[in-house]
Amino acid sequence: MKGMTRIMRMASLAVCAVMLLAGCAPQSIEGPKVIAVVAKGESHAFWQSVKRGASDAAKKYGYELTFRGPASESAKDLPSQKEMAQSAISNNCAALVIATIGEGFVDILAQAKQKGIPVVQFDSGIWANDLEALNGAGKNPIVASVATSNLMAAALAAENFFNAVKEDIKKSDKYVIGVIQHDETQTGIDRAKGFIDRFKELADADADTKGRYRIEKEVKPGDADNAYRTALEALYEKGANAVFMSNEGVVKQVFDAIGSAGSKYDKMVFCGFDAGSKQIEWMKKSGGARLIGAVAQDSYKIGYHAAEQAILAARGEGYKDKVEVSGAWWSKENVDDMISDGLVYEG
Repeated sequence: MKGMTRIMRMASLAVCAVMLLAGCAPQSIEGPKVIAVVAKGESHAFWQSVKRGASDAAKKYGYELTFRGPASESAKDLPSQKEMAQSAISNNCAALVIATIGEGFVDILAQAKQKGIPVVQFDSGIWANDLEALNGAGKNPIVASVATSNLMAAALAAENFFNAVKEDIKKSDKYVIGVIQHDETQTGIDRAKGFIDRFKELADADADTKGRYRIEKEVKPGDADNAYRTALEALYEKGANAVFMSNEGVVKQVFDAIGSAGSKYDKMVFCGFDAGSKQIEWMKKSGGARLIGAVAQDSYKIGYHAAEQAILAARGEGYKDKVEVSGAWWSKENVDDMISDGLVYEG
């Protein structure tokens, strides 16, 4: 009997060994190590830079990374982005990193909560109404947020732009600062607010500029149908002397409009946000309407930190619930250095 017991014990150990080799180890050890990133785009230079950062973080921690995004950031591609997020959750990714182009992700993200899949929102993140619904139902899976502080970055733009135009404001009783807000997402709202609040603070604190200016704002739902050209024309009709443009899409349309308008806008000065080849070209251009400078997001760091927080959350380690990535001011004087450092991208 003792011999039989010994044989049975050995057989049992052998079976356990076979089961472990067959993949029956705990999910936390042998399960899929895939971080799924669903961005607001994929081909644009900004998102490619985000992807590089996320990929480097994944490699550092030994994870695989998938990166997907819709063809555009317009409402027509919202169903496509929803499918991408649903696919990631259905395939049981270790964690999801996401920035949405619209509302309607409540059911998809509630599934992530049910499955125990941590979610990191990045860039402009999840829309407010979706967040409110998830919180109300107790089904919010978001553990961290990673983004440029749009308020602080726009404030940085305001500081530099004010310094560039304050002498002109002093000479005028009706200097007009125009603001083109690219859309009504939280990103657009925060960039316009950050710029306006800081500009007012600086201009009102200076006795020589207080009361000598006003701010006019144009808000557009997106870049379709030359919306930003229309915004530029509206500000021109309101007597704008200087214009803050809240993203690269605005800069592109405004630059094209200026190029086809002869000398119409030559006395105006501009301030941008983000980067891109057209913005770089305008920055280096001499003569005509001047682009004083712009504030750039560090897209590489956004991607890196978003993926890193997702991995740490999936591993149950010390992730941060909020990571703010600072922007950087760039102008004709430092543009080449900023390109070399990866803060200003071409494309």
